[in-house]
Amino acid sequence: MTVILDDLKKDLNQFLSDQHNGKITDVFKYPATPHQTEQDQPATNHLLMYKPSNSSNHNNFTGSLWMTISMGCFAIEDTFLKIVTQTMSIGQLLIVFGLGGALIFTGMARFSGQNIFTKACFSRPMLTRILFEIMGRLFYVLALAYTTLSATTVILQAAPIFVVLGAALFFDEKVGWQRWTAIFIGLLGVVVIIRPGSESFSILSLFAVAGMLGFAGRDLASRAAPSTLGISILGFYGFVSIVIAGLLFSAWQNTPFITPDFSTSLYLLGAILFGVIAYSGLMKAMRTGDVSAVTPFRYTRLLFGVSLGVLLFGEPLSTPVVVGCCLIVISGIVILWSDKSQRSAA
Repeated sequence: MTVILDDLKKDLNQFLSDQHNGKITDVFKYPATPHQTEQDQPATNHLLMYKPSNSSNHNNFTGSLWMTISMGCFAIEDTFLKIVTQTMSIGQLLIVFGLGGALIFTGMARFSGQNIFTKACFSRPMLTRILFEIMGRLFYVLALAYTTLSATTVILQAAPIFVVLGAALFFDEKVGWQRWTAIFIGLLGVVVIIRPGSESFSILSLFAVAGMLGFAGRDLASRAAPSTLGISILGFYGFVSIVIAGLLFSAWQNTPFITPDFSTSLYLLGAILFGVIAYSGLMKAMRTGDVSAVTPFRYTRLLFGVSLGVLLFGEPLSTPVVVGCCLIVISGIVILWSDKSQRSAA
């Protein structure tokens, strides 16, 4: 750990030295494309400059496989985090969890010869990604702590709907009437689950909705992030974002930290390890295949998350949750089907 921290300090000092010597003139300028210099780049939003790649079927299959593995690991991570929230404050949990993941990704970056502090790390898409990560992680952990794992998992599955919507608005991906219909069906599923205006509506369910929106924004920003950034770098800044979220919430919550017992420490370690694997798989998936082809496989998290919620926490599955879950899954299937039809027609 000392070696990792020393390397991290050297990278930061080198970055600050380059900036002082004028080698880094503007950390907010986007990297040039292979056929375009920085001077040739138009002064437009980087998200609007992105053009979807023509990924092959093999790339989409590989991305989908990575997404499925990632979702299984995320479900296990969620289970461990929910258990830890019973004995540890949300702020402390986020700080410890974020530090653990950041150290692991720092070691991975150093092993592969990547520099943690580079110009590309401070581009607008990366800063946007960090902000969405803070939002997503904070509200999602709050949802895990105060609502059921099953309902939180189901609501989170609406994220691909907003990713496809964002891909159409910002990435110029073609979205036909089938996908617009699917987006509406998915949104309807979320409304059915949270049941606004009914007696059973809980304001706490909005934690999961806010977390879901944060994760959707993060995934979109990941596609716009400079391609020179590896998974280890994205993971490092992702977990640093979790630390920031923990610090902010701790300052607001003002709850004293505790020394975790042995079992809590094991759950935390498990959450960190599975979180790193899940995070790596997610970033790999989002960068391998088309957004609209890969993201529907996030629905596999329903199988993992709901099963763990029922088996480990004895959570009942209400009719609205089941109906909403079906609507969200149908939405994902329609999006996937329309994507395959579009590729076949091309």
